[in-house]
Amino acid sequence: MLAQLSGGGMQQFFEFTVNNWFLFLALVIVLTLLGMNMIRPKLLGFKEVKPAEVVQLINKEDAVILDVRDNSDFEKGHILNAHHIPFGLVEERLHELEKYKTSPLVVYCEAGQQSARAGAILQKQGFTSVYKLSGGLSAWKSANFPLSIE
Repeated sequence: MLAQLSGGGMQQFFEFTVNNWFLFLALVIVLTLLGMNMIRPKLLGFKEVKPAEVVQLINKEDAVILDVRDNSDFEKGHILNAHHIPFGLVEERLHELEKYKTSPLVVYCEAGQQSARAGAILQKQGFTSVYKLSGGLSAWKSANFPLSIE
């Protein structure tokens, strides 16, 4: 009897899937995206942090902030005391960050794409505590945290 129920249940599931393939496909896509979002930090080797978490890292762990935006964007405003190395120069200027190799290091750009790549470079070069500001400086501004202009 149990075999009949499970066999019938499978047939109903198969029929539902065939009749509603677009719903099933949407479910698979959503589950895949959720799964990727959960394993992404492990694949990248660093953690994404929200603006409030960055403030805590600065205050409690003396985190170092690295801005990888270009010069003109940096001059328009940046996180206070941020070190500035444009993304295209990160690899050749790694020596400037060498003393922070074991310190918490938060990388950011405008929206998050370049900082993710910079974080991966830092991780590969042996930096042990790399973080990425989730949403970049845009998220920082949206949280109404201050900017420094030099």
